[in-house]
Amino acid sequence: MPERRLTVPRGATRPVRLGIHGSPHLATRIITVAGHSPHEVEFVPYDVSEPFRPLRDRALDLMIVKYGLREPDVAVSRPVAFDGRALIVGVNHPLADRTTVSIEEAARYDGFRCPGDFPPYVWDQVVPPHTPSGKPIRRVHPMTTVEAMVEVLAEGRAVHASFQSLDAVLPAHIRAVPVHDLPPAPVTLAWLRDVELSPSAAALVANAERSVRP
Repeated sequence: MPERRLTVPRGATRPVRLGIHGSPHLATRIITVAGHSPHEVEFVPYDVSEPFRPLRDRALDLMIVKYGLREPDVAVSRPVAFDGRALIVGVNHPLADRTTVSIEEAARYDGFRCPGDFPPYVWDQVVPPHTPSGKPIRRVHPMTTVEAMVEVLAEGRAVHASFQSLDAVLPAHIRAVPVHDLPPAPVTLAWLRDVELSPSAAALVANAERSVRP
């Protein structure tokens, strides 16, 4: 991994602007486990169809991402958490009452395609094009907002291969069923490679990295 720049101009006192998508609970857990207070951070939601735009527009200091990034202008930390996989379904879906499901079962139903400018190589980790046995996963529904996804899932025919952390923000008629045959996703913090981090942002990255046992 290229050398990361974790130093900064002196004097920054404002909260760290942390980009999140979906649930703030995962971000809060990362912050608190790292020994920081959520009051030190301002959560800034980002659009999954343009995930890096706020970072590149300098509206964020850090953002939470999953899986490995290959964006040349974006640096990433070591993993600071792991997010278990889950299949998001409506309560009337045939898989909704299961304790766990296999990703092989998800292939029976339509899923969601890669949104906007989201990196396809990351989406292939989130919603694999094929199951481990080779079954194709039909990625047909547009992915925009969580609210729009919920509307599609509520109809009871589609599924979304996602993460257990999303369960905290789902309405009562949508469920997150753990997927037992996909490994948890590594979660990292990302920032612009050519922008030096503030001392508070640098400390958050370093402490979050130290908080995860090898």
